[in-house]
Amino acid sequence: MRALVLGGTGWLGRAIVRDLIAAGVEVTCLARGESGAVPEGARFVRADRLAADAYESVRGEWDEVIELSSEPELVEPALAELADTAAHWTLVSTVSVYARNDEPGADESATLVEPTNLAEYADANVAAERSSTVRLGARLLIARPGLIVGPGDPSDRFGYWPARLSRRGPALIPTTAGRFVQVIDVADLSAWLSRAARDGHVGVANAVGDVMPMSTFFERVSAVTHFDGAFEEVEDEVLLAHDVRYWAGPRSLPLWLPLSDAAMAQRSARIFQQMTGRVRPLESTVADVLEDERFRGLDRPRRSGLSAAEESSVLQDVR
Repeated sequence: MRALVLGGTGWLGRAIVRDLIAAGVEVTCLARGESGAVPEGARFVRADRLAADAYESVRGEWDEVIELSSEPELVEPALAELADTAAHWTLVSTVSVYARNDEPGADESATLVEPTNLAEYADANVAAERSSTVRLGARLLIARPGLIVGPGDPSDRFGYWPARLSRRGPALIPTTAGRFVQVIDVADLSAWLSRAARDGHVGVANAVGDVMPMSTFFERVSAVTHFDGAFEEVEDEVLLAHDVRYWAGPRSLPLWLPLSDAAMAQRSARIFQQMTGRVRPLESTVADVLEDERFRGLDRPRRSGLSAAEESSVLQDVR
């Protein structure tokens, strides 16, 4: 089997390539290479996908093409150059394509965002899905991952909690009632994408893990990190008034969403599971992430989360 990965040098892309190679697939990666090197065993073709001749050296028949981008200026030329000679195509999209986040258990038939502004992440992904469907039809698998987590995560979202709960002292958290957590380990996602490519699965699937109450999430992470401090639950309005932000980024409490968006972490995984999607226990992911966090530095500057000083300041103010 011959597979072409459009990318393959970033976090998820490298994991997919490693799984394909381990399964005996001959893998070529087309990328600029600015995110790093391709895994050992893969053929690397350096190319700027915006260039007119970007696909010159990879034209021909492919058993599998995996598209990791949603940017229209990258997606459309790739389809034009490669779609006709690809036996199977996988587009890695996102659950952010859905228009509503207030429908617990919503599946792949849920209403999508209307792509009116392709500079927006959700809109661009919907546009990529539609273009790919038109060009590929029954040869296309659209994978819609939820929050991808695991060692090496460049966003620092999930890792904030194992890192924080490995320290002492009271931990600032949002109110947990009515909130949920749903993640997928990057290793589980890449393994499934590799299998799905080899098995020729087509259609649309939410690539998501188990749904768990946020309170249960904190309990299970604490069990791995041996956190024995208190949790200080603070109402949304108070957190926002102290410039604590939702979901991700500086001064955020990662994984915290407005209650109106709670169902974003309650997507149906039925089709994913039918397509042999499997996820490991949360504790396994937390242990791997904690090891990675310790290696990278628990107190390093983070892309997401509160610093120890920021958390302490908020806790002092709200008590």
